[in-house]
Amino acid sequence: MKYIFITGGVVSSLGKGLAAASLGTLLELRGLRVVFQKFDPYLNVDPGTMNPFQHGEVYVLNDGAETDLDLGHYERFTNCILSRHNNLTSGQVYESVILKERRGDYLGKTVQVIPHVTDVIKDRIRELSDANKYDVVITEIGGTTGDIEGLPFLEAIRQFILEAGPQNVVNMHVTLVPYIKAAHELKTKPTQQSVAKLREIGLQPQVLICRTEKPLDRDVRQKLSMFCSVSEKAVIDARDVKHTIYEYPLMLHAEGLDQLVCDLLQLKTSQPDLADWRKFVERVVSPKKRIKIAVVGKYIDLQDAYKSIYESLTHAAASQDCGIDLKLIDAESLEDGVDGQLKDVAGILIPGGFGVRGVEGKINAARFAREHKVPYLGLCLGMQVATIEFARNVCGIEGANSTEFDRNAAEPVISLLEEQRGIRNKGGSMRLGTWPTKIVEGTLARKIYGHDEVMERHRHRYEFNMRYRDCMAEKGFTISGTSPDGTLAELIELRDHPYFLACQYHPEFQSKPNKPHPLFRGFIQACLAYPAGHAPRVAADPLSPPRVPDRELVPQR
Repeated sequence: MKYIFITGGVVSSLGKGLAAASLGTLLELRGLRVVFQKFDPYLNVDPGTMNPFQHGEVYVLNDGAETDLDLGHYERFTNCILSRHNNLTSGQVYESVILKERRGDYLGKTVQVIPHVTDVIKDRIRELSDANKYDVVITEIGGTTGDIEGLPFLEAIRQFILEAGPQNVVNMHVTLVPYIKAAHELKTKPTQQSVAKLREIGLQPQVLICRTEKPLDRDVRQKLSMFCSVSEKAVIDARDVKHTIYEYPLMLHAEGLDQLVCDLLQLKTSQPDLADWRKFVERVVSPKKRIKIAVVGKYIDLQDAYKSIYESLTHAAASQDCGIDLKLIDAESLEDGVDGQLKDVAGILIPGGFGVRGVEGKINAARFAREHKVPYLGLCLGMQVATIEFARNVCGIEGANSTEFDRNAAEPVISLLEEQRGIRNKGGSMRLGTWPTKIVEGTLARKIYGHDEVMERHRHRYEFNMRYRDCMAEKGFTISGTSPDGTLAELIELRDHPYFLACQYHPEFQSKPNKPHPLFRGFIQACLAYPAGHAPRVAADPLSPPRVPDRELVPQR
């Protein structure tokens, strides 16, 4: 087995996750079997109870694990299907150690960070060390080098390298090389200090991924090489990509990172075939047409809160050679009416969320989409607000609501799952993970999916109340997808609407660049077919960018 450890220094948010995912893309295209891990130093057991403003979206895996959004990058950029074994937090580590101590597993020994905490971390790495399944394990360590909570993870890596053998391990350090505008200079001192901090812990990086606004010239590379004891060819220029994160693998390949890593690990591989990836990037960068789509949400101000949704829209649009102009609308701003905010869009998407804030605005947006025949895609809460809106305004069910927002709702068209009623602890207690959905014959959903049963990922507590099924069906509210036993509504659509689909699950967690999710692809196709007054801009429009030659898709060294 070969191992790659990715750390970060100087500041947070440098893109360690994207660097890991992009390297995984390149190694996979070289024919290697790659798997990922993410180590998060925070004391939460998982990010499931954290506010999106604090941590971005919660990414749900097949087995129901609520994880860091970087695992979304890993799955989107590669063919990996990850599980709870691929994400480890300090909270999980200390919980495991304390439970073992309470059981007496340590036989009366004094329980310490070394070896007991570090052993748990190393054991998690070994869990994935299956040579029959994988060639390379890529492990990203969250946080910034020097953070006190991250020290046990770095110490565990130091120990692991001794045990695995240095010839089987590559340490990569993602760092910042800031440009001081007044001096017209790139400064290497922050990177030097960060590497020095790693050395104090006993780790020596072999590769530097240098995030920078300006190109690294030969002098800067030589300086970083000398002061950080890294080969000059291992100083990788990682500038901000011009158009899309999907350019990142192409940029790292142009810098020779994948070949360098294979050389360091003594892996004999062929050159990666990047033709399909380049074609996808070209369509994202310079599409033939563009459409405007509204996303009506609660966490619009935070880019990472709906990360998987934005990426899924990108994947689906690229499959139609189309670009998207996102109109991000705070749901609270629509509570007194849409007030013209949705009149110029070709589609409306309402994402998931929790809590009552902004719900009435989302209901108003769903009503606008229904009444004006605007293509609509509702995800989780987006299905629930569409249900409430239809019950109130089409079926005449006064007081229709969800018991999440009104515990004593007179007409609870959305209500708490029976098995959720006695739950007090919030963490990891929702309906989570992959569950089957049976698609009803003759529905739009069946046409879009092309299958009678699909597997989709869930994260919710509340469900459609089946007591209202028949009376709403009479008015055109169709439940087009259910659990296999028919007791739970998974997917709904409106009979007299060109594209009004909403699902209780989260399809955004299964979309990939060259394999968009069917619901998103169908949504984009419906948006492109929206009436002439909202026709997409085409390439002849001077505002649409021209096609970009391959050589310009990434910076050249």
